[in-house]
Amino acid sequence: MRNKTAIVTGGNSGLGYATAKKFCDNGYTTYIIGRNQEKTAKACEEIGELAKPIVFDLDQLDKIPEMISQIAETEGHIDVLVNNAGINMKKEFIEVTDEEFDKIIHTNMKSVFSISREVVKVMKNSGGGNIVNISSMAAQYGIPKVIAYTASKTAIEGMTRSMAVDLAQYGVRVNCVAPGFIKTPMTAEALNSDPERKNKVFSRTPMGKMGEPEDIADAVFFFASNEAKFVTGVTMCVDGGNSIGF
Repeated sequence: MRNKTAIVTGGNSGLGYATAKKFCDNGYTTYIIGRNQEKTAKACEEIGELAKPIVFDLDQLDKIPEMISQIAETEGHIDVLVNNAGINMKKEFIEVTDEEFDKIIHTNMKSVFSISREVVKVMKNSGGGNIVNISSMAAQYGIPKVIAYTASKTAIEGMTRSMAVDLAQYGVRVNCVAPGFIKTPMTAEALNSDPERKNKVFSRTPMGKMGEPEDIADAVFFFASNEAKFVTGVTMCVDGGNSIGF
């Protein structure tokens, strides 16, 4: 059996880091794409020799084809793409500029389309593969002050369904994970600085706690595994019940 290859965007911290580690721990050569050279190199060093750093800004859409071609040339195939990279901005709706809105859409949506298109060209010629997109609770219900992020993540869930239909003919499955509130430094900082928001999160989460980054990694790995071989076009909420809580 050939060695498998995965790509995890935004894999140098948080949920992406846990996901990259999960794939490496299961024998995948895993390319971690990150903007920050030091963070990306450190993440790969910590995870181990199967983790390969790629310092790249996904906003440079025109350079994505070359980057994917280089991975394909090195490995001969790409089995999994995890579209995890994304940015957020918390700001009052009426204060968001067109430029700010477009920046979020560009990074969170356009880059996902571009890198997925290029990876599918490789998967198509090597027997198929899996794409797992990362959404958010912002696509499940209204969250204040994140209009651009909400628009981008809602689009990701729609793209997941459309991609699943388009790409099944090539043996490519496409699914999506929507994380709830997960224990990461970024989430902790956001909630600890806003006690009202923190209380609201816990009050509407039936399991009464936050998740671990590994919970998201496990869900992503399930979608990419043979155990999910008849599953495509699905969004799985990994949220302790937050999205259905009262």
